[in-house]
Amino acid sequence: MAVRAKSARTGVYQYSGVEVDPDNKHGLRDQAVVNVLRDDAAVFDKRAVHSFIGKPITDDHPTEPVTADNWRDHSRGAIMGAIRDGDHLAFDLILMDAATIAKVESGKAELSNGYSAALEFGDFKGPGGEACPVRQASITGNHIAIVDRGRAGPTCRIGDAAPCTSLPSSILDSLTNNGESIVTTKTITFDGLPLLVTDAAEAAIGKLQAQIATLTTDKATLETNVATLTTDKATLEAEKVTLTKQVADAALTPQQLRDAAKSYATVVGKAQALGVTVADSMDEPAIKRAVVDKALGDLAKGWNDSQVDASFASLTKDTKVADTTVQLLGSPTVVSDSSDRDKAFNDRNNHLRDAWKRPVAA
Repeated sequence: MAVRAKSARTGVYQYSGVEVDPDNKHGLRDQAVVNVLRDDAAVFDKRAVHSFIGKPITDDHPTEPVTADNWRDHSRGAIMGAIRDGDHLAFDLILMDAATIAKVESGKAELSNGYSAALEFGDFKGPGGEACPVRQASITGNHIAIVDRGRAGPTCRIGDAAPCTSLPSSILDSLTNNGESIVTTKTITFDGLPLLVTDAAEAAIGKLQAQIATLTTDKATLETNVATLTTDKATLEAEKVTLTKQVADAALTPQQLRDAAKSYATVVGKAQALGVTVADSMDEPAIKRAVVDKALGDLAKGWNDSQVDASFASLTKDTKVADTTVQLLGSPTVVSDSSDRDKAFNDRNNHLRDAWKRPVAA
């Protein structure tokens, strides 16, 4: 059975005091009847209406809320859509249990909504001016029960109702308010797939897509940075290896150091022999240039090192310098023996002894 039937209405409902104020925090617990206002803002709230869609239809109210754990025990059908009908909220209902359908056809047809709601306490007025100390708000649907007599009255029943126009593919399209959409939907493409979503869902998806794009960009940036750092590290390692090899190749052996010292000493010796003053800060090329400049003057102006070397070699080829070979210290060299010492001593004594024999110059 698929029908559209009114199941909720705005207005004033009567509850016992213990139902609305069990702890007597507001002084209502002991009242036999308390007026509770259910106004447009509560009944036709988009979130509240939407909370009923897809929930089960039960045969009488179960003694517990319907959940995923007990749904099979209580469900006799499903709520497929909702539409405002004056001061009522009508639901598109599909009944799929033969026994329940038979009860409806036999006259058990009133509807009563099962829901949770917040209660606001204050001085409220019903549509007819009735004093209402309590108002319902934030309704969340749980089920719709088929009952013999519902609190909303005989107007909320399965009877001479319009046929159900909601099917699974158009559940959200059925949420209308006097012909105007209560929950509007649109089709968007997400990851190549068409999706039917509300405006709020579209906004949420758009936000997530923007966050994904940002994260993707950040990931690409980090990967680029890592690649750059890896390249820099490889470059530095290559430079280190190259410099280490260059330092090793440039290191002088002891023999090379001795040869360099000898060469420098020879150049210094030749320069000094030719009258050139050599300062401690001068290296071989500077010393050679000083020798050539002294000998040739402006003739050697602008010469490169090779020309200076050739000229220096020619100018100093016959120049003699002291032996610069370094002699290692060893055992002392004996330059005379005791016989030489004794002979020198005796010669001195004889000279003094015979001095009187030599004539004195006038």
